[in-house]
Amino acid sequence: MKIGIVGAGFMGTTHAAGWADTPAMIVGFAAETPVEADALAKRHDTNVYTSLDEMLPEVDVLDLCSPTHLHYEMALKAAAAGKHIICEKPLARTTRQAQEIVTACRKSGVQLLVAHVVRFFPEYALAQAAVAEGQIGKPGVIRLQRGSYRPKKPAGNWFLDEVKSGGILMDLMIHDYDYARWVAGEVESVSARRVTELHLDAPIDCGLVILSHRSGALSHIAGSWAYPPPTFRTHLEIAGDRGLIEFDSDGTAPIQNLILKTSGADAPDVGLPSSPVSESPYTTQIKEFYEALADGKTARVSATDGLAAVQIAEAALESAHTGQPVRLQPLAEAQ
Repeated sequence: MKIGIVGAGFMGTTHAAGWADTPAMIVGFAAETPVEADALAKRHDTNVYTSLDEMLPEVDVLDLCSPTHLHYEMALKAAAAGKHIICEKPLARTTRQAQEIVTACRKSGVQLLVAHVVRFFPEYALAQAAVAEGQIGKPGVIRLQRGSYRPKKPAGNWFLDEVKSGGILMDLMIHDYDYARWVAGEVESVSARRVTELHLDAPIDCGLVILSHRSGALSHIAGSWAYPPPTFRTHLEIAGDRGLIEFDSDGTAPIQNLILKTSGADAPDVGLPSSPVSESPYTTQIKEFYEALADGKTARVSATDGLAAVQIAEAALESAHTGQPVRLQPLAEAQ
């Protein structure tokens, strides 16, 4: 299986490390400039492509680790070329774009796997399995928190351009929208608030989103880009009518040092949550995707899951802007 990776930044590097633990072969990298891909290509002893068009004929699978706003055009090109696609979250910047990608992949008969990696963190996977087995009864309230620092890049920081990334409500918090839906089922309405809606020049950002599920459950999701680098903290609480599940990432860290430094140069561009296990959840994810492509096994994240997460994120952006709840319309893919 020949893999081409688009994007040589933090996530491209992370995905490449995962592929190195599978029988697949990374045939090369493409990035905004060949210089960006050169070091990563040398590390994996492979090629640098000057464009997606040059790469596509050489690969079986396209792994998209490019900025969010580029996913749409790249995924459509790959589907038209009959290539399987692995796409970093979010699948696309808008629901319409995500729907078109899903439809194009279905028509071309190619697999579309969306990298919602939280489902692969063992703590989160075990909690979801416990709920599915009925251990805590029917879920009523889910509380999810995810806190890190504002993504940083030496130039062209697309993360802070909402048109390109969707900002904190889409880029960071979409992890927990997907997880909440995995645990409590489909979402009916979304209500959201965030700091930068009222304070445009704030040096931090925080968001709060409430999801109303068809099952009657409520998910309270808090996200923040407010910590000093390299901090990343997560928390989950799932309350059912017969019990409670809790996890706090601070429980695995014996000491917390939250001193704000002037540069933060020792931290990666994007905050990365850790997990106290021998194998990175990002590698676990890539291995499962490989098995889905090679052996026909069902991956725990589907194309529909990626589409639904984008719809929730886009609704959160609308709600934060208008101050009103947004009711979700049934997705064509789900009908």
